[in-house]
Amino acid sequence: MSRTGVPDDAIRRVAAAGADDAGGLPVELLGDFLYVLSVAVCEGKPLQRRQLHRFRARGEEAAQQGVALRALLDLYLSSAWRLWRELPAVIAAQSDPNAVVAAGEVMLRAVDDAVAELAEGFQLARRSLVRSQVSARREFVDDLLTGGADVVGLLDRASGFGLHLSGPHAVAVVTAAREFTDDNPLVRAVERAVLGSKGDADALVASKSGKLVVVFAAPDRDAVDHVLAGIRSALGPGTDDDGRVQLQRRPLDGTWQIAVGRPRTTASGVVASYREALDALDLAQRLSLTAPIIDARDLLVYRVLVNDRPAVTDLIRTLLTPLLEARGGAGPMIDTLLAYFSAGGNTAKTARDLHLSVRAVTYRLDRIRELTGQNVNDPNDSFALHAAVLGAKLLDWPATELT
Repeated sequence: MSRTGVPDDAIRRVAAAGADDAGGLPVELLGDFLYVLSVAVCEGKPLQRRQLHRFRARGEEAAQQGVALRALLDLYLSSAWRLWRELPAVIAAQSDPNAVVAAGEVMLRAVDDAVAELAEGFQLARRSLVRSQVSARREFVDDLLTGGADVVGLLDRASGFGLHLSGPHAVAVVTAAREFTDDNPLVRAVERAVLGSKGDADALVASKSGKLVVVFAAPDRDAVDHVLAGIRSALGPGTDDDGRVQLQRRPLDGTWQIAVGRPRTTASGVVASYREALDALDLAQRLSLTAPIIDARDLLVYRVLVNDRPAVTDLIRTLLTPLLEARGGAGPMIDTLLAYFSAGGNTAKTARDLHLSVRAVTYRLDRIRELTGQNVNDPNDSFALHAAVLGAKLLDWPATELT
């Protein structure tokens, strides 16, 4: 018999039954809860502050072990009501009913105080764990996308975040009018769409520099298309395939655009794919490309233009500077050529896209031929003009002087 008046074997039996009720949690999570509770009821005194601090520590311990708060509270409350029938005051209730009332009051207050401390300790620990996990995840994302960390260590850390970088991976980057943050509900929607119903896909979704980044396994083109379709579905309406803005119905103010880099292997390949996706977004903005999905592999010719600036500058000077003599300057003529090439040489569609008459478009094309000597209906001339006007858009000419 302990000083509580409750046999030690009864306390052990109550603890074991409470643990079973809570789904098989370790009995050790109770600590000395049943003992101090029994003493408090026996002596008719509330729990002391130092005792309550111990329960806060138990809550922290449970959180660190990954125990659910509901299960932890179930353990304590189930043990408490089982202990009630073992208390001396309850056993002798017929001879002293008032003692049962007093015991009930003390016990209810003690359980309330203990559980409050337990839950507070648990919640504080969980917040600390979440902060550390978020910090670790953010650090990993930054290291992965910048390539500044040890590659071997990065591969080891990647598995903890759902990535196995031994196979090909690609990176998709989403930009929108409103910047993305990790706590944006739209980020979680994209994550659910990419990870699948079981959440076991080889992918990582995070925000970086105001953009949404998705790193995903890309063993073949079907895998890339599947992920891009999932991202697009989660984002909701943005622009249609003709580039026309659609009405937003999801929490994403303004339109969005997705760029995807080419699949590559290892951690360094992820960095390369990420940078390629960023370059694709930059090129899309400079070329006024409004398609919802921009694939970096489709922009390789533009990168060639960007990487050989002297040649592009020479091409612009040779073919396009005569357009400065046109009424209104070279700008409208360049816009007409871009629209014409984008329309596949269809004059009627060019007119619709530019909100002009077919006659006005035809006049401009004829004027371009007069000034430059290049005929858009000739394949060789058309190729040269197309390259030149793309270079002009990339270099923002004629608004920016060629150097």
